[in-house]
Amino acid sequence: MIITQESKIKDVLNSPAGHDIIARVLYSVGLDENLLKGFIGNLKLKHLSKLSFGKLDDNFIDSLLNILNSQANVEDDDCEIKKVWWKQATFYEIYPRSFKDSNNDGIGDIRGIISKLDYLKDLGVDALWICPFYDSPNADNGYDVRDYRKIMKEFGTLQDVEELIAEAHSREIKIIVDLVMNHTSDEHEWYQKALQGDPKYSNYYIFKDKPNNWTSCFSGPAWKYVKEKDKYALHLFAEKQIDLNWENPDVRQEMYDVANFWLEKGADGFRLDVVSFISKDNYEDGNEKLGKLIGFTGIEHYFHGPKLDEYLRELNDKTLNKHHAYTVGECPGNGLKMSRLITGDDRNELSQLFSFDHIDNPGKVRFLDDNFDLRKMIPELVRWQTQYSNHCWPTIFFDNHDNPRMISKISKGEKYREVVGKLLALLQFSLKGTPYMYQGCEIGMDNTEFLDMSEIRDIESLQYYEQALKQGKTKQEAFKIIMTGTRDHARTPVAWDDSEYGGFSSVEPWIKANPSYKHINVKAQEKDEHSILNFTKNINKYRKAHQSLIYGTFKQVKTSKDYFVYTRKLDEEYLIVMNLTDKNKKYPVNTKGTLLFNNYPEIKNELRPYEAHLYKIN
Repeated sequence: MIITQESKIKDVLNSPAGHDIIARVLYSVGLDENLLKGFIGNLKLKHLSKLSFGKLDDNFIDSLLNILNSQANVEDDDCEIKKVWWKQATFYEIYPRSFKDSNNDGIGDIRGIISKLDYLKDLGVDALWICPFYDSPNADNGYDVRDYRKIMKEFGTLQDVEELIAEAHSREIKIIVDLVMNHTSDEHEWYQKALQGDPKYSNYYIFKDKPNNWTSCFSGPAWKYVKEKDKYALHLFAEKQIDLNWENPDVRQEMYDVANFWLEKGADGFRLDVVSFISKDNYEDGNEKLGKLIGFTGIEHYFHGPKLDEYLRELNDKTLNKHHAYTVGECPGNGLKMSRLITGDDRNELSQLFSFDHIDNPGKVRFLDDNFDLRKMIPELVRWQTQYSNHCWPTIFFDNHDNPRMISKISKGEKYREVVGKLLALLQFSLKGTPYMYQGCEIGMDNTEFLDMSEIRDIESLQYYEQALKQGKTKQEAFKIIMTGTRDHARTPVAWDDSEYGGFSSVEPWIKANPSYKHINVKAQEKDEHSILNFTKNINKYRKAHQSLIYGTFKQVKTSKDYFVYTRKLDEEYLIVMNLTDKNKKYPVNTKGTLLFNNYPEIKNELRPYEAHLYKIN
């Protein structure tokens, strides 16, 4: 069916793209998509402008129509969940630069990871996602790849990586390599040959005579002038990260060869960096109003381009399938229904993906979300528990290398840090989906109080700061914004003990060590049976031993905004009860059963701030 401005909104919702874009619009203005089930669903699409309080216009609707009428649809069936290793596994993300320094140069490295494999095994980790370790000039800490087959000198050698894979496998830990396929460094051999006029490589990147109005995800224009070619090159991220032209079959084959290189080295799969951006539909100007709403002008032209599904299937056919490799895609902008298109086990595209809508509250973006409300995160989690097809499987994460620490977003300071850390662990290991831990979350590492911009290393934050100054912010105002959203909060060195620099290195690290290492560190928590670390170990171990917490049905029991109450049921039944506020609350339900996990040392006759329980129903 062709969608037009005269189509009803409820008809648009039958399209995965239509559902996710309109849901995103409502989410961005703080409205619940359940409104669409009532009279709003009978409104015509042309009325969307009024529904969004004028934040969208006819140009946006025209852009939406182009997307809707080019996307496929998938009919769901009542299938059983297929049981595979990665649905049962616990994943752990490592940011090598900040994990462990083995040679005391202030920079984490591959041998540092090897030295902590026994710790990770004891934690109950089944697979490691390791952020890029390729040769790179480090404009974006490895996400600007100069050579996909060489290792960054600070991190070690190819032999070190081969040893890491072998040592991990000997402990039954799989290795997931971070593969950056959307762009390369401008120092990559392909780009340098393109600048020299080599006809083969000139079509490896996206050069245009004139730029459009797209903005970079790191702020500012998404185009830079290239004097050597008298053209503009597209960079959706930093200026040194130049987008590859996936329309060129030679580019695709190059990337498939890279994937095969690492799979033949023993990698068990890939985390695919911003993979949903690799297909662009055209290079027309982006809708300005949508850009202000989402944060990036032009994203409607590439967040799920017309050939993305084709490219992912080709990637599977030429690399992944013959190695039985796992994939998880970073897919900003993809909502629940479009995610169904690329992660369904009947689609031959991705195994899983990361959705980020729960990380920031509705209508907020990372650098401006300084009053995070845990209660507003829950409806988004529930959507993925209840509406994601059985052909798909969600990822459950609250931290990664690109976001401030969730523990600090929920509760600033030390008062509730420990109970919030345990609440997040209980949530992560009791929801349906694959838990993805991020280094340091298992000990409740928190945000760092950087003193000024001289201590900031993140290129995104540096560019955002300069942009804020250009917009008239004072240095103090701009720095406050950076402190709210900088990725550096997640990138401070892991605190292994209370020695100088937290045992990460014997010399000053590449980035400031969080002073909290004196009391928040692995060594201290290993000795404390009530620590976040031991709580995480225990609930992770329990989940692995009980299929109901993996494959069991999810049912929300109570919908009051101050509580999150749900059950998981298969051969056994579990009840999870959480207080989502910093106030004492009455128990919302009858808690008959055996209490297995609690984030406070004792039970009282009411729920204390952020108190969380897991019961086994007898």
